Amino acid sequence: MDRRTLIGGAAVGLFAWPLVVRAQKSAIPLIGFLFSGSSAQWTRSVAGFQQGLNEVGYVEGKNVAIEYRWAEGHYERLPALATDLVSRHVSVLLATGGVAAMAAKSATSTIPIVFTVGNDPVQLGLVAGLNRPGGNATGVSIVTTDLLAKRLELVHELVPKANMIALLMNPGAADMETQVRRMQEAARSLGLQLHVLRASTEQDIDTAFAAIVQLRAHALVVASDPFLNSRRQQLVGLAARHAVPAIFDLREVVISGGLMSFGADLPEAYRQAGIYAGKILNGAKPGDLPVLQPTKFELVINLKTAKTLGLTIPQSLLLRADEVIQ
Repeated sequence: MDRRTLIGGAAVGLFAWPLVVRAQKSAIPLIGFLFSGSSAQWTRSVAGFQQGLNEVGYVEGKNVAIEYRWAEGHYERLPALATDLVSRHVSVLLATGGVAAMAAKSATSTIPIVFTVGNDPVQLGLVAGLNRPGGNATGVSIVTTDLLAKRLELVHELVPKANMIALLMNPGAADMETQVRRMQEAARSLGLQLHVLRASTEQDIDTAFAAIVQLRAHALVVASDPFLNSRRQQLVGLAARHAVPAIFDLREVVISGGLMSFGADLPEAYRQAGIYAGKILNGAKPGDLPVLQPTKFELVINLKTAKTLGLTIPQSLLLRADEVIQ
């Protein structure tokens, strides 16, 4: 073989190698991950999603890639973020939260969508039915409305003499009016007055707590919402400063100093979403995968915070708690 031919062949090989690498990378499926909140608040959920993918044979960075987009609680950013992920030709689009799921649904009618929402996905127009979703979307429904009513019952059990309860919600949340109506019904059934406060900015939260003090509300129920979850330190601090017993949806808030939380086991819900994403990558159609609902819920109580607030946790609550923080 001529030496020049050998060198030329080697040079062609060197130039061809990046093309081979790019071809291999492009062959790896890409998942778009659309979050309403911030990355710092959802580490356990992301880990649960990755675990679900692993169970179906997909490992991030090995045989699947994931593009993450965080709205940081600014819901107006979600349509553009969803459009950006669609433009990247993702194989599956995962959306967390009702507003994010609707943004994803508006951005594409063909790319499979796996959602985790706290609302009725049928009522939101995401699917035709729970058992047979049809279309390009399926996922996990965490039935936030029912959980809100349960939180109201728990805080009433904690402070039985309370008759005025405040509810803090984000007016930008999907299907908020339905949630408010259900909570008002639940409050009436317990003989409680419910005052609804709305907050979509940090300043709104400060204003809401000023109203709680003025109203002399005896306790606070905080709705499930990515923006409110992103402000957990502010909420915990204000509840402590004004001595307001508050119940949240996430275990992490109680670990951060909140009094009590009750909600779905989110890592498990996201694990199921990860399994669905993997199944879709393997050829399953989202319209054939029934919408799942969580079966495990967590009650977490912080005894140190209770002591600071001068509260004695009833034994009935302690016995039912999944975790008690001393």
